[in-house]
Amino acid sequence: MIANLQIFGFERDFADTLRCIPMSVRMKLDECGIKLSLRQWSRFNYEDRYELCYLSTASEVDRQRYRQFLKNLIRARANEEPVFLDRPQSVEWQDEQSVPLCLQEQIIAKELSPLPTQKWASLTPLQRFALVKLCRSGHENHNLPAALNEFNLNQ
Repeated sequence: MIANLQIFGFERDFADTLRCIPMSVRMKLDECGIKLSLRQWSRFNYEDRYELCYLSTASEVDRQRYRQFLKNLIRARANEEPVFLDRPQSVEWQDEQSVPLCLQEQIIAKELSPLPTQKWASLTPLQRFALVKLCRSGHENHNLPAALNEFNLNQ
C-alpha cells in the first residue's frame, strides 16, 4: 500500500497496486483536460503512476506542470499522442448546494433514499467527484453502492 495516497475502500482491490487509475488521479485528469486510457496507464511504470498520484493540481501552474508531465509520459511510454478532452468536464461535484441529478437518479434506481443536500455538502471534493464519476453513463457504476456505504450515505 502506498502511504498517504487517498484510495477509497471500493477501489482497494485494484488501486493499492496502481494497476488501475485511482479516483484521485481521474480527478486530476479531468482538471487538466487529458483523456488517459487504462491501456496507456498500464504502459507507465510504477514510478510514473506514483508520480501522477502525488503531483499537485491545486493551482493553474500545478495543472500546467501536471499536464506537461502527463503528455510527455503518454508520448514516451505509450508511443501515442495525448488525447485532449474536447469540452470541459462536468463540475457538478463542486457544487456543495445541489446533489447532481445523475446521482439522485442512480440512487433511486438502486431503491435507496434520495441523498439530502446537507450530506452531499459534508463530503470532500474527491468523494463528491467519485460519486458523480460512478453514476455517469459509460462508467461502470457497480461500485456506487459500495461508495455510498463507505461515505456513510446509505440511509
